Amino acid sequence: MSTESLKSEIGFAARIPHARLAGIVTAMAIVAVLQIASMYAPPYIAPPPVAIISSLWNKLLPLYREILVTLGRLLIALAFAAAAGTIIGLVMGMFRSVRPYLQSLIVVDTGIPALSWMLIAVFWFRSSEPRIFFILAVIIIPFYALSVADGIRAMPKDLLEMCESFRPSRWQVLRYLIFPHVLPYVFATTRSVIGYATRMIVFAELIASAVGIGAQMGLAQANFDIAAIFAWTLLLVGLNLGLQYLVTLAERQALKYRPAIEVR
Repeated sequence: MSTESLKSEIGFAARIPHARLAGIVTAMAIVAVLQIASMYAPPYIAPPPVAIISSLWNKLLPLYREILVTLGRLLIALAFAAAAGTIIGLVMGMFRSVRPYLQSLIVVDTGIPALSWMLIAVFWFRSSEPRIFFILAVIIIPFYALSVADGIRAMPKDLLEMCESFRPSRWQVLRYLIFPHVLPYVFATTRSVIGYATRMIVFAELIASAVGIGAQMGLAQANFDIAAIFAWTLLLVGLNLGLQYLVTLAERQALKYRPAIEVR
């Protein structure tokens, strides 16, 4: 390789953002490990990457309705959990008298295993949609409630005193001070729980539904189709990354008035 071509490749690598470059390297490493493992293990243990891509293209993508069902369930549950958790967090942060009771309720909720909620939902609800919605709601709401409450408690005291010097109403304090302050916490919580919520909805569909990605993964497991399971997993990773990217774009749009700060 000539010196000029080497400099050109180094310059191209330098122009790629570090996070994106790390993602590319990680993906290539995973593909290489799968390829090496497929050379020594049978196909039902470690399928080659080509078989996984073929299963993704030929088997999974035609099942777009199953993908849309899971995506719709996830978005509806996340939207409800964000709204309900934010309201609970605001109440916890603004009303000291009810804060201990709500905190105790959230502690009890977070102490119950997800599997217990899934089994309870199977007994409580007859159809699959209320089951999955209930499971995701009771699991995700505490994340938002605790995050928003911590955001209110982390508010600078001098900022609150300055706002109160204008004698605003409680609604004005909530609208112009508290809600803009906790909005970044809501976005940060959404980014952090998307992956967890995706895993939970697949698990819930596997137990409590006959439609969706989780149900299809259970069917693939019953048919010993390990390539389809890897393909569904790859699709879920892409779905997770896409949703996190959309949340990041929404956060940039909603918080574009704030200057970006980087620690040097």
